[in-house]
Amino acid sequence: MNSFRFKGLLAGFVLACAFGQGASAAEISGVKLDDSVKVGGKELKLNGFGMRQKFVAKVYVTSLYLPEKSTSLPDIMKMDGPRRVALVLMRDLTSDDFGDAFMNGLNKNLDNKEKARIVTQISKFGEMFALLQVLKKGDVLHLDWIPGVGTQCEFNGKKIGEVVPDIEFYNAILRIWMGEHPVDTHLKTALLSGK
Repeated sequence: MNSFRFKGLLAGFVLACAFGQGASAAEISGVKLDDSVKVGGKELKLNGFGMRQKFVAKVYVTSLYLPEKSTSLPDIMKMDGPRRVALVLMRDLTSDDFGDAFMNGLNKNLDNKEKARIVTQISKFGEMFALLQVLKKGDVLHLDWIPGVGTQCEFNGKKIGEVVPDIEFYNAILRIWMGEHPVDTHLKTALLSGK
């Protein structure tokens, strides 16, 4: 086989891998992200992704999937259709650490009146974190909004905890990463990049 033909075949193989079914749209720190996922029977597009870092330590990779791309959190919160926030752990965490970080994110982005309206849902989510006990590097958590169902969580592909029916609760979760006081401003920019 001559060199020119081999290079042509190799280029074709690379393109087939890049654009074939199940191809990853992006990769960050070895975590491959799909360019689309199905949630609630609908296809969602990768809106943005980034790394949550605390000082120099990598904590998790976060990605946001939406029915259509957007760079505006208010627009995202009004969207019809399902949505997904996916987290891939980059280090081991206890459920207490993860739960505390979740609560801190809510507290920074919600006023007392907003928290009072979803206090029952927050409590249910706290019970879910207690079920996890330890989160290991490589574990995957999906936080999905499914219209007509509610906020549903999956941990390594298995549904966990109770479904929370209120859209206000899911939008409060989004504000942890994309609200006025996000856990990481660089991560907020990455998730809302719409690229």
